[in-house]
Amino acid sequence: MTAAFTCSKTFSGYPCCHRQWRHSGHCRFVHGYSRSFSFWFRAGSLDENGFVVDFSSLSALEAQLAEQFDHTFLVNADDPQLATWRDLHAQGALDLRVMDNVGMEASAKLVWGWANALLHDRDGGRSCCWKTEARENMKNAACYEELPEWFRG
Repeated sequence: MTAAFTCSKTFSGYPCCHRQWRHSGHCRFVHGYSRSFSFWFRAGSLDENGFVVDFSSLSALEAQLAEQFDHTFLVNADDPQLATWRDLHAQGALDLRVMDNVGMEASAKLVWGWANALLHDRDGGRSCCWKTEARENMKNAACYEELPEWFRG
């Protein structure tokens, strides 16, 4: 592994609900958390301001997180009640987001991809997100770690 600079940024305060319909226990019921997301960034060289990533430049990522997770109802694409959830969304009773997997592990991988798409488009591979954490509360979190294939750092 080559030498690298790293930094991290956390975004918090995204109250949403979900359910894991396949779960045999209480997770099959609709329940909610205030999610937060942490991102770890890496670069082999600093930008013109001396940063790995300029945190003030992450507003598009923050907006994407809010759009997906702020006061929304997350369901898996194969949820057998999907038609009901879509109907309730159409009635204005909930703000539906359909995902491949609403779990924290899959959410960590999803937002990892968002961060790296932003960085790759903007910085051309100088920096990357190598780790994300999706947290549902103070006790429970899941992480995803991977260096993007295109990272040169």
